Amino acid sequence: MIDAGRELFNTSFNLTDGAGRPASTGNSKPTIRQPRTQIFTRVAGPDANSCAGCHNRPGSGGAGDFATNVFVGAHFTDPPTESIDARITNERGTLSIFGAGAVEMVAREMTSDLRDQLDASRLAARTSRGPERVHLVTKGVDFGWLTANPDGSYTTDELSGIDSDLIVKPFGVKGVAVSLREFTTFALNQHHGIQAVERFGWARTGVADFDEDGVENEFRIGQVSAMVIYQASLTPPRRVPWRDPERARLAELGERKFAAVGCTDCHRPYLPLRSAWFFEPSPYNRPGSIVPSDVAGQIHLAIPVAAGTGVYVTPEGEMRVAAFTDLKRHVICDGDDLYFCNERLRQDFVPTDQFLTTKLWDVGSTSPYGHRGDLTTLSEAIVHHSGEARATKRAFLALPDGEKRAVILFLKTLQIVEDPKPK
Repeated sequence: MIDAGRELFNTSFNLTDGAGRPASTGNSKPTIRQPRTQIFTRVAGPDANSCAGCHNRPGSGGAGDFATNVFVGAHFTDPPTESIDARITNERGTLSIFGAGAVEMVAREMTSDLRDQLDASRLAARTSRGPERVHLVTKGVDFGWLTANPDGSYTTDELSGIDSDLIVKPFGVKGVAVSLREFTTFALNQHHGIQAVERFGWARTGVADFDEDGVENEFRIGQVSAMVIYQASLTPPRRVPWRDPERARLAELGERKFAAVGCTDCHRPYLPLRSAWFFEPSPYNRPGSIVPSDVAGQIHLAIPVAAGTGVYVTPEGEMRVAAFTDLKRHVICDGDDLYFCNERLRQDFVPTDQFLTTKLWDVGSTSPYGHRGDLTTLSEAIVHHSGEARATKRAFLALPDGEKRAVILFLKTLQIVEDPKPK
């Protein structure tokens, strides 16, 4: 199944596969438009032949150069837009998928914890016949407060960095995709014009060729599953130490300074994981992506775990995912530095100045930086942090130049090492 998924991920889709979507937009919610003849539209899409066409650095499943940037929001337009105006689209760099299976399972466990806390507060409210306020914390990450009412409703004005459904969404720079499966079906349609049956097929839309390109049932449930399993099997990034003893010493100092100035408040060195398995599909998938009850249960894939990688087990037996993220959204720009306030178009219901904490475990392999991929150095990315990260940025800037350099040398040890399996 992994081999089949790898082949699909690297396939250059063509017209006989169903590439192109002349009668539908790139919206993940099936949306018709007036038929058009063009196959590729660089801004509105389809804009790529294969998944690996963008996810290719340092290998299949990795990140992408600035040249592979995508335009989120433009794919909704009808007729397709050619404009890259910030009022129409958000330009985004391509992110790496290495280690994504472990990340998704951490997010699922966090979601389960938060919903258990909600259920407990609802029960308490019913018992006390009054509102119950609960502090939502899971794996050490604080998501704010909610208040449960005796009738089962709850208020979410005090939530922080998460949607009101309490689902931790670990994918996309805005944290909008629940799972690799959602991420995959969204991307297939937007970037390739390939419609997954579970999202665009007869059962959901009443037609077998939703985009009217002459190809029915373009991507089956099993094909999506294979592609997801391949992505979930990609090995987590690892630390690659400097060979030069002086740089190695400075990198160790840099890791300590990274924590001392407050970077680890959001870029948490690790999140604990209870499950040793990746289960597909996710029970938290939304309509348009299958859930376990739609099929014969779940596929089990062992999460790649190894000492020295981003997923490891401590001597005490705790599994850790060292992705350097808290899987929470934060405001990272303000009047002090407007660089990351460059977006004007909301994605889903996420405020334009909020972004999911970037996973840094691959940052030594995934230049350029920033959600638009327009920052060429790690130092630039750090100094443009503001908003909730303003105090941390200022603490970094107050370091002696040698210690700043040490932080960068530490970050450059966090790299993707390609899957040794033959391609």
